[in-house]
Amino acid sequence: MSAIIEVDHLSKQYANGPRALDDVSLNIDEGEIVALLGPNGAGKTTLISIICGLVVPTGGTVRVGGHDIRTDWRAARKLIGLVPQEITLEPFETVMNTVRFTRGLYGAAPDDAYLEKVLRSLSLWEKRDAQTRELSGGMKRRVLIAKALSHNPKVLFLDEPTAGVDVALRREMWQVVDQLRRDGVTIILTTHYLEEAEEMADRIGVINHGTLLLMKPKAELMGEFGKKHLTIHLYEPLERCPPELTARGLTLSADGLRLGYDYDTRSDRTGIGSLLAELSGLGIRVRDVSTKQSSLEEVFMSLVSDEEKEGAA
Repeated sequence: MSAIIEVDHLSKQYANGPRALDDVSLNIDEGEIVALLGPNGAGKTTLISIICGLVVPTGGTVRVGGHDIRTDWRAARKLIGLVPQEITLEPFETVMNTVRFTRGLYGAAPDDAYLEKVLRSLSLWEKRDAQTRELSGGMKRRVLIAKALSHNPKVLFLDEPTAGVDVALRREMWQVVDQLRRDGVTIILTTHYLEEAEEMADRIGVINHGTLLLMKPKAELMGEFGKKHLTIHLYEPLERCPPELTARGLTLSADGLRLGYDYDTRSDRTGIGSLLAELSGLGIRVRDVSTKQSSLEEVFMSLVSDEEKEGAA
C-alpha cells in the first residue's frame, strides 16, 4: 500500500513554551486505522492540528496524498476531514443544513444525494430536519463526523471521538468507524480509551513529551511488549507457597487453590515446562492451567514509564 500521509522530521516549538513535537517521522498507509496514544499534553493534538493545517510547524514537512500542507495546502486540505474533540455546532441549525454548509466551505458542488448517503450511514437521516440543539450528545458527535465527511475526504482524523459518550454509544461509534474503513477511508484517531485502540486500530503509535516512542502493528506491539499471566489451578489448597516456587516469582491466592506466574512472551524459554515438572516433584497436583495476555493499557503504561525513567536519568 502507498502512504497517504508522510510526516518527515516534524517539530513544533511554541514561543516561550514547551517543545510540543520533537523530530516526529511517520507514514500512514491508505485505508488503515492508526491510533495515537499518549498522556495529556503529549503532542497528539498538535500533530493532528499540523497535518490538518491548523497549526504551523517549526520544522519538518508533511504531505497528504503527495501534496505538501504548506506549499500546496488547498489540495492537501481537501483530502482531510477532522472531527474535533469539542462539540461545536450551531444550535438552531438543522442537521442537513449544517452538513450542507460544511461541504460548501470546501468548495464542493451541492450533492444532496451524497449527503443523504452520509447521514444514513451515521443513522442521522431521520434527524435531518432536527435542530442540532435537540440532539443527544452521541448524535451530536455523529453530526461532527457527517460534517467531516461532507466533502468526501480520503483521510479522517478523530480527536477523542467518544469522549463523554456512554458505553453503548461508544460501541456504535466503533461500528461507524469500521464501516468507514471498509469504504476505504484512512482513519487516524486519538483516544484515552485504550480498549478503543485495541478494538479498532491496525497500528498503534505512542507519543510522550512530543516524541513518537513507537509506531507498530497492534499484534506486533502486543507480542513484543505484552506479558502473559499463567494461573495454575490446584486440586488441594496449599497453606503457603513453597520457597522454591516463591524464588521463581510465583504467588499463591488467598484460598490456596491458585498459583500465579507472570512471564515474558519475548523470552525464548518461558520456564513453564520445568515449572510444571517442579510442581509434580513437590507433590502438588495441577487441576488446570489458564493464561491471560496483558492488556494494551498495561503495555502503554510500561512504555510511558520506561520513557519517563530514561528522561530522568
